[in-house]
Amino acid sequence: MSKLATETGAINLSQGFPGFDCAPELVSLVEHYMRKGFNQYAPMTGVPVLREALAQKTFEQYGVAYDPDTEVTVTSGATEAIFAAVTAVVRPGDEVLVIEPAYDSYVPAIELNGGIPVYVTLTPPDYSIDWQAVREKITDKTRLILVNTPHNPTGHVWTTDDLNKLAELIYDRNIWIVSDEVYEHILFDGRTHHSLMTHPVLQERTFVVGSFGKTYHITGWKIGYCLAPKSLSVEFRKIHQYLTFSTVTPIQYALADYLKQPEPYQQLSAFYQRKRDLFLDGLRSSRFTIKPAEGSFFQTVSYAAITNEPDYDLAIRLTNEIGVAAIPVSVFYHQKNDYKILRFCFAKEDAVLQEAADRLSKL
Repeated sequence: MSKLATETGAINLSQGFPGFDCAPELVSLVEHYMRKGFNQYAPMTGVPVLREALAQKTFEQYGVAYDPDTEVTVTSGATEAIFAAVTAVVRPGDEVLVIEPAYDSYVPAIELNGGIPVYVTLTPPDYSIDWQAVREKITDKTRLILVNTPHNPTGHVWTTDDLNKLAELIYDRNIWIVSDEVYEHILFDGRTHHSLMTHPVLQERTFVVGSFGKTYHITGWKIGYCLAPKSLSVEFRKIHQYLTFSTVTPIQYALADYLKQPEPYQQLSAFYQRKRDLFLDGLRSSRFTIKPAEGSFFQTVSYAAITNEPDYDLAIRLTNEIGVAAIPVSVFYHQKNDYKILRFCFAKEDAVLQEAADRLSKL
C-alpha cells in the first residue's frame, strides 16, 4: 500500500510509521556519540548504560525489577526480538497460539522454526478476547502464546482481567509467552497499560518485547529490546548472538541519555489522543462506523454501511480514486476474514489527517 501511495501520490495512512521527525535533541545525541568515536561493535547484549537505563525506567514505570546484566537485551528492532524469542522456545511440531488479526511477522517466525500456528480469532467491533475459546485451543502440544497489547491493527487494550484469565490458563502448564508491547506508551481515554510483567505468574514465563521506534518516532533506527527472566534471557541471547550479534552503537548511547527524561514517553498518550480525535472529528460527517481506538496509533473503521466491496479492493480503490491509502484488515487474518474494516495510521501531521478525513468523508 505504501508503494501504491507513492506511485499515485496518495496520502499514506497505511504503513505504521510517523509522518514527522523525532526530537532534535535525540539526533544531536546520536551525532555527539558518533563524533566521540562510539562507532564500533556494541556488546552483544547491548551497551551497559542503556540496559541499566531500561531496567531503571521499567522499575519506575511498572514496579518490576529486571537485572540489566542478565535480563535485559537490546535488539535490532522489536521484530528481531520477537523472532529470537520464538526461536528460543519453539521446536518442530510445537503449537503456538496466535491471537488474530495479528502483526505479519508472528506466523513466519513460528513456521520457520517448525512450529504450528493455532489461531484464536478476534472479531469487531470490540476485538475482546474470548478466553474460553483460548482454553479450547490449548493442547499438550501448546508451547507458546503470542500476545500484543495495545493491539495492532485493532487498537484494543488488555485489562487486568485479561492478565488474570491468561495466568489461570497457563499456571500449571509448560507454556511460554511472547508479549509484544511496542505501543506501551500510547493509550487513550485514561487507560493504563497492563504489561504482562506486572502479573507474577506471567512475568516468570514471558518475553516482554519493547521498541524505541514507536515511543520516540524513530522507526527507521530499528532499536528494540527484550525483558525476560534470566533463564529465558539465556536462551534468547543464544539466538540473538547469531541473528544480528549486536545493535548500532552510537544510537544506544544516545537513547540511554534520552531515557533519563521521562516527559517524552509520559506525554505520548496525550499527543496521540489529540491526533486520534482530530482524525475522528474529521470523519464525523462520513458514513463510516467508528469505535475510537483504545491504544496504538491505528484507527479501524467499518465501511459496511457504504459498500459490500472486499476490503482489499476498496483499499486499492480509495488509494487510486480519492488519494488515501489504508490497510485492509483482512490481511491480518490467516483466512483473510473480511469484516469490512480498514485500518488507518494517524501518526501524521495534523494537516495531513484533516485532508485525508475530508477526502474519506466524500465516499
